[in-house]
Amino acid sequence: MYLQGSLQSVFDALYQMGIIDPVLEMDWQEALQNMPSKYPKLFEVVEVVNKNQPDVQKMILELERFDTETLKFLAMEVAREYADFHLRETLH
Repeated sequence: MYLQGSLQSVFDALYQMGIIDPVLEMDWQEALQNMPSKYPKLFEVVEVVNKNQPDVQKMILELERFDTETLKFLAMEVAREYADFHLRETLH
């Protein structure tokens, strides 16, 4: 399952929750190596994000149910998809 809708909305929600700054300071390579290959909570959190677009406040309320590690992986996924989007834009 992929993130749908506005990546900016997801970023804004995670930023308001205080997730973004710690993720920026992390060693992503290490974090991603330690993530189980099929992290089930990541699929759940992506579903919550997709369902609650574009209402950032409702999204925050739903995201608060998840643990910090899951939210950090979500933030990395947002960054990855955002980078992929911009890479595709520059190639066309």
